[in-house]
Amino acid sequence: MDPLSVAVLAGGRSRRMGRDKASAPLGDASLLDRVLDRVAGVGQETILVTADAVDARPGVRNVVDEVPGRGGLGGIHAALRAATYAHCLVVACDMPFLNRSLLRYMAEEPRDYDVLVPSLDAGRSDQGESETLETLHAIYGRACLPTIERRLVAGSLKLADLLDDLRVRRIPESVVHRYDPDLLSFFNANTPDDLSWATEHLREFDARRAARREAGRSDVA
Repeated sequence: MDPLSVAVLAGGRSRRMGRDKASAPLGDASLLDRVLDRVAGVGQETILVTADAVDARPGVRNVVDEVPGRGGLGGIHAALRAATYAHCLVVACDMPFLNRSLLRYMAEEPRDYDVLVPSLDAGRSDQGESETLETLHAIYGRACLPTIERRLVAGSLKLADLLDDLRVRRIPESVVHRYDPDLLSFFNANTPDDLSWATEHLREFDARRAARREAGRSDVA
């Protein structure tokens, strides 16, 4: 399999959180550090896309968004421009429950697409009547760049619309469920309430894991 770049987008304005959400604490780490931990080893390099230069983390290359204020589309553009390899897995910094098994499944799929993206039930978003495309949990090919650049110039920033102009391969929800039955991979900690929910979920998960260890069972997390 060809090598893969991985990019974490952390250049948003965090308006709904009311503070920089990348640095928001979740348990004993920040949201961003939890995401970086989840993607570690999935690809051959990790890129952090931010609005401004930040202190480098070991093994992570920082890239500043060339067109800030353009949302996820601008972040994907920066990631693909910086990526060493022809395809780049893109996730957001506010997704603390990314599932490594699902990410590895995506990384190992044949690269016969411009975009590889999970397709979930339409009710999870307002994208349309047929499906929800998880565009910030997707692999993009460098061949997407001309289309992305045209849309940036035109101010057409909706990621779901971008896919209309590209070769898209969808991962059905039934396949996603094999790796992530609760679909927690796609949980976004956008608000203080979201962060509180994630904190409580993590606390409960840690308690269950401790109980398994006490019972002599192996840790399957």
